Amino acid sequence: MKTKLLTLAALVLLSQAAMSQFHLGVKAGANVTKVEGKSFKDEFRYGYHLGGFAEIRLGNKFVLQPEVLFNQYATKVDSNYSHIYQDIFNGNANVRLNYLSIPIVLNYKLIGNFLSLQAGPQFGVLIDKNKNIFQNGGNAFKNGDFSMLGGVLMRMGPVRVSGRYAIGLNNISDLPDDGKWKNQGFQVSVGLAL
Repeated sequence: MKTKLLTLAALVLLSQAAMSQFHLGVKAGANVTKVEGKSFKDEFRYGYHLGGFAEIRLGNKFVLQPEVLFNQYATKVDSNYSHIYQDIFNGNANVRLNYLSIPIVLNYKLIGNFLSLQAGPQFGVLIDKNKNIFQNGGNAFKNGDFSMLGGVLMRMGPVRVSGRYAIGLNNISDLPDDGKWKNQGFQVSVGLAL
C-alpha cells in the first residue's frame, strides 16, 4: 500500500513538472507584408494571421516554440504588369496569398521570463481555394514559402505579445522567366497560453 501511494505521488509530481515545461496557446495578429519582385508594387500591405502555438522549455534560457498559423499576405500588382497577369489574378491588382505556415522559433530569455529574442525558420504552404486539403498538401514543396524569422517576445503571465520580421528565402513564382518573387514583412501578435 505504501509503495502504491509513493508511486502515485511520484507520478503526480512528474506530471506537474512536465506541465510546467510545456504550454499550449492561441494567437492572432496583423501582418504588414509585401512580395518583392519586379511585377509588384514596392509597398507594404496589411493582412492577418491566427493559429496556435506550443512552448517547450529547454533549460533555463531556451524555449522551443512550434506554431501552426493561417497567414494572409497582401500585395498589389504594379500597373506596368497588370495586363500580363490579368488571367492569373482574375484582373485584380490587389492580391492576397493565403498560407498555412509552420514556424519553429527558438526563444532565448534575456530578462527573466519577461523578454525573449526569437529566431527560426518558417515553412508556408500556399492554399489554393480551388483545391482540397490533400491537393494543397501535394503542392507543398512546389508552392511552398521558406522564410527566416527574427523578433522579440514579451511574456506577461499567460499573455504573449510578439513582433517579428520574416524574410522569404526562396522564389515563390512558378512562372518561367519572370524573375524572383519573395515574401517579406512584419508580424505583430497577441497570444494567450492556456
